[in-house]
Amino acid sequence: MRRKRLGHMPLPKQLGQDKYLIPMIRAKLDEYIGQSRKAKFLASIGLEGKPIKEARERCTEFIKQAQEKLKGWGTHTQLWTPPSMLEPLRQAAIRNGEEGLSVQLLLHLQGFIANYEFTMSDVKNQAKVADLRYPSEWFPATRAVQRTIHLHVGPTNSGKTYHALKRLEQAETGIYAGPLRLLAHEVYSRLNASGKLCSLVTGDEQIMAKTETGKPTMISCTVEMVPLNADVEVAVVDEIQLLGNRERGWAWTQAVLGLKARELHLCGEERALPIVQELAAATGDTLVIHRYERLSPLKCMVESLDGDLQKLRKGDCVVVFSRPTLHKLKITIEQTTGKRVAVIYGSLPPEIRAQQARLFNDPDNDYDFLVATDAVGMGLNLGIKRIVFESIYRNKGRGQGKVLLPVQDIKQISGRAGRYRTARDNENETKKMQGSQHVTDSSTELPSTSSVPQNLGLVTTLEPSHHQFVKIAMESEAEPILSAGILPPASILQRFATYFPSQTPFSYILVRLHEISRMHPRFHLCDVTDQIGIADLIQSIKSLTVMDRIQFCSAPVSLRDPSVKEACFTYAECVGNQGGGELLQIQALNLDLLDVEIGKIKRGLDFRTHMADLESLHKSLVLYLWLSYRFSGVFTSQMLAFHVKRLTEEKIDEALDGFWAQRLLKHREEGQQIKLQEFRQDILSGEFQLQSGDSNISIPVDQGTLQHSMPLLDDAFTSARPIATAA
Repeated sequence: MRRKRLGHMPLPKQLGQDKYLIPMIRAKLDEYIGQSRKAKFLASIGLEGKPIKEARERCTEFIKQAQEKLKGWGTHTQLWTPPSMLEPLRQAAIRNGEEGLSVQLLLHLQGFIANYEFTMSDVKNQAKVADLRYPSEWFPATRAVQRTIHLHVGPTNSGKTYHALKRLEQAETGIYAGPLRLLAHEVYSRLNASGKLCSLVTGDEQIMAKTETGKPTMISCTVEMVPLNADVEVAVVDEIQLLGNRERGWAWTQAVLGLKARELHLCGEERALPIVQELAAATGDTLVIHRYERLSPLKCMVESLDGDLQKLRKGDCVVVFSRPTLHKLKITIEQTTGKRVAVIYGSLPPEIRAQQARLFNDPDNDYDFLVATDAVGMGLNLGIKRIVFESIYRNKGRGQGKVLLPVQDIKQISGRAGRYRTARDNENETKKMQGSQHVTDSSTELPSTSSVPQNLGLVTTLEPSHHQFVKIAMESEAEPILSAGILPPASILQRFATYFPSQTPFSYILVRLHEISRMHPRFHLCDVTDQIGIADLIQSIKSLTVMDRIQFCSAPVSLRDPSVKEACFTYAECVGNQGGGELLQIQALNLDLLDVEIGKIKRGLDFRTHMADLESLHKSLVLYLWLSYRFSGVFTSQMLAFHVKRLTEEKIDEALDGFWAQRLLKHREEGQQIKLQEFRQDILSGEFQLQSGDSNISIPVDQGTLQHSMPLLDDAFTSARPIATAA
């Protein structure tokens, strides 16, 4: 029986109920009483350097005040007037369970300690810096440029990005900004193939084009890496609806407000229109709207697959929402159908994702099916004929159960079916470009809808109980985006930090800025949970500057991965020590994984563990490369890191391929054992038949002689592997 743990209840919303919440808070406060005697804990809440007696008194005062606020809570008279501390704790528990409650309570304690040091002048200065109502004023140079914003809106596979990129190809200078490194790579290759010198700029890779002036004419980048100080003729920002994203929306808002482009082309869903109109009005830019219709029809099927994997057909993509489910379903489909399955999921390196996409798109191989997470929703051109939802629920994260898929996610993923163009088509076009001197004007237009072949996209579910929900979602309109995400730039955060004592935990500085910031209704502050986690992870490294901490909080750190967390801490130590960043000296990197032979990995759990270890190593190497562009004097093994990263990608690809080979060998062995058992039974029955054309000859067998001959028969049968397999 599973052991019940406080804070891990069946329903996340239950954690907000008083009968669960109050005991959890009291238990945490009791823990603080014991920890207040430890110097490490006192340092973590900003009391390092204080006399031990004074430090404990402050910590104890907070605990007493918190316990006092909890007294009587839940009685009828206080139900409608909760203490100010309690409501944030309730929301943190609902969102992230016991872990979220612990983080929030610790932040309350850090704030209580920090308030001892504040003067009235400090409070006023903090409030002034935290006025974030007008982020357009953060980019004064851009406000001096008269821009025209072209908003291209339409469903998936409507040609909106295609038209924007054609305009980019016609310009002398330009920028493409996309949500994924894969997309940045694709546009980088396409622009160079069309004769435009283009540089690639992503967080962990920079390839600068060489020109006579020293400046590239084109830049293809991820949206977080947009060069805001570059004067260009045309800029294209893809998937503009992500400016409403809770975590990454700030990057799209920054691009819209800060890009110095005379023509700014924004591509995305219709639901982004209201907020883009507001942003254009606020900046004084001209807005031109281009609407598009889907180029190929999309239809929800009448029925589900009724749980029958035999009903899958070539070109199907089964969408799942967890990596364990993905690997299990891949194996099950291969066992059931005998066909190979490509896989795409978020933690798979982009290079391997692109390779898996090519395998699936190639009609001349036996990769008939694709199993993917919602990472398939954007960034890859795939020849998917039918989307099959394995589930309509996704994990909420941190053990907090599952939530229904939003309408916009179902529509985005469904739209991948029946693509008008695939990556294979784009590769063919790129080859044509490379073989010609010029691109004709006619290539800037897509064929009219009437001339487009009816490449019908289909959508259904694996289980009947999910079908109606998907059908209704596809017929519904997603809610419009009414606010854009922002985060204060590093300059504001650095200035804000100057109003705090040097020992104040940086995570509390982040939280304090969020708590007291003033916002315009058209904006919202993006979630900084990951940044807080990173700040706490490296807090004990005292030699880091505020700017160092800001840089690390922006880094691609997977906090759910213990190996990546260990690597991040080690890298931060290197920055603090201003050395020791040579790749082969970093013990946190498990480079021995590259020597493991896939043939020696056992099926099942061992394989999944090995894959997870390789993916963790890849993430750690990506983080190393990301940091090498920001701390080049510390992380000096950039070229070696690129090489090891490629080796890791090859190992992941080998593991995916090798696992199929193992499964195939297992099926062959199982088939041989079945045939051998049947053969033995025939012989033990006293006779067996030799078949020669139409004649059957029965041969009597002596039982005593037969028992001694059985091992020889086993060896003979199993050694004839090709024949047994062919049979």
